[in-house]
Amino acid sequence: MSKVSSRGGSFAFKIFQYFVCILLTVMSLFPFVVMIVNATRSSSQIQQHSISLIPSHYLFSNLEFLKTKTFHPLISFRNSAIISVSATALAVYFSTLTAYSIVAYDWKVKKAFFTVIMAVLMLPATVYSIGFYQFMYKIGLNNNFAALILPSIAAPATVFFMRQYMIPSLPMEIVQSARIDGAGEFRIFNQIVLPLCKPAMATQAIFIFVSQWNNLFMPMILLSDKEKWTMPMMVSQLSGDAYKTEYGAVYLGLLLTVLPIFVVYFLLSKYIIAGVALGGVKE
Repeated sequence: MSKVSSRGGSFAFKIFQYFVCILLTVMSLFPFVVMIVNATRSSSQIQQHSISLIPSHYLFSNLEFLKTKTFHPLISFRNSAIISVSATALAVYFSTLTAYSIVAYDWKVKKAFFTVIMAVLMLPATVYSIGFYQFMYKIGLNNNFAALILPSIAAPATVFFMRQYMIPSLPMEIVQSARIDGAGEFRIFNQIVLPLCKPAMATQAIFIFVSQWNNLFMPMILLSDKEKWTMPMMVSQLSGDAYKTEYGAVYLGLLLTVLPIFVVYFLLSKYIIAGVALGGVKE
């Protein structure tokens, strides 16, 4: 009798778990569904019924409205893609390389170097933004994508994350064996260390890409040419007087901004899941 009751209790608990998971999933996806639906509706429809799950037929008219109001989704999409992809690649690669140098080598000022990285991590962007702009202006990189891409080489948060991942997960025996076989340090890093760190790199790539894609503060300071504006900069203009009643166009602009983030997540999520599964079976 006790076994039957325990089985019934565990079954009820599983049902409750599934219910909670489904509820959280619906709550997480509901705002995105509303945004997608509202992107297909007119401004009057949204004002009458702000929440609806039935798509309308105003998608292309909203897109045409954006094009006629100095909103260039293709140009801004291209600019955001160049900045985000380049910054993500540089940040992930060089941060992993820096973390590897901290984990794999013993040198005198290693602890002091890591302390400096942690200190820089505590500084918000608003503290050094004025000095950064002045520096970019003096070297002629204002209104240039390089001013937003090159600083990504130094990413303290990514260095910290990759270091914490490598300490328990990177087998130094493999690195030592490769050195004995005569492999160079960069070959070891590129062919051995990077494949072992794919789950952590994929995780950081998602975070960095989302941060760079949604970045509005620094591009607003550095980019003055409208031909170089990013998607967030374009969307930020939708709150002006000319667009304040065109809610369908606003939702469409937000949808165009969010779509690449979903694509990057779905492309890299398999590496994160593989890393979790690998950690689950590791002895």
